[in-house]
Amino acid sequence: MAQHLSQKMRRNGSVLSGSDYDLTEIPTPAISADWLEQEYRYDGYVFLSKHAASSGVLALTCHSTGNFAHAAFGGGDRQVAVPYPDLQKRYLRLLKARQEDFADFQITIEATHHGPTALSKPSLFIEVGTTQAQWDDGDLCGRVAEVVDEAMRQDPGRYPVGICFGGTHYPRAFTQELLHGEFALGTVVPRRDLGHLDCDLFSHILERNAGATAALLDWKGLGPHKQKVLDLVADTDLEVIRL
Repeated sequence: MAQHLSQKMRRNGSVLSGSDYDLTEIPTPAISADWLEQEYRYDGYVFLSKHAASSGVLALTCHSTGNFAHAAFGGGDRQVAVPYPDLQKRYLRLLKARQEDFADFQITIEATHHGPTALSKPSLFIEVGTTQAQWDDGDLCGRVAEVVDEAMRQDPGRYPVGICFGGTHYPRAFTQELLHGEFALGTVVPRRDLGHLDCDLFSHILERNAGATAALLDWKGLGPHKQKVLDLVADTDLEVIRL
């Protein structure tokens, strides 16, 4: 993707500069880029990355980052990043509009996971999956890069933001809301991580989703944690929306 995007940019030291955004290759894994603001000061950060899955299902994904327990893959323990809701909604809608160009691929978000988590500005991972064959496919990566470029150049609009609770790692209800609904998405806490949710972590999630106005609940995907989530949300001004 980066190779395609860089073609119309000019080099300025380690940065390739464009009319609407800049591009650089960082020396560490993207999941460990908590240091990024020490070197690069921007209003937001988009990481172009690879998606891998043991299932082998071909997928084009995007997601916010964060750890709800121990940080096994970058970032800090029990820390989530500032999401990039409007840009994520714009990107996935543009990608879905070109579904015929990606007929073999599932277009989906992923639940919030891995690092980095310490950046003070919004960030988003955009990923191409799912095997080496797709990562090396210049035509595929070029077509995805075209969508990235369009999303970055256009005003993504302003949407109400919902913090998401429940569902699987590939949460269909939240993907559908992003594509067809009113809300953009903040942090997505999947069912598997709701057991880690307590008052302190919930307060931190609220702080990192300062513009959120709703809690989006995958009503059938909350498992035994439904009442705990409802109790935590009840003490806030968030509107509760069942999906």
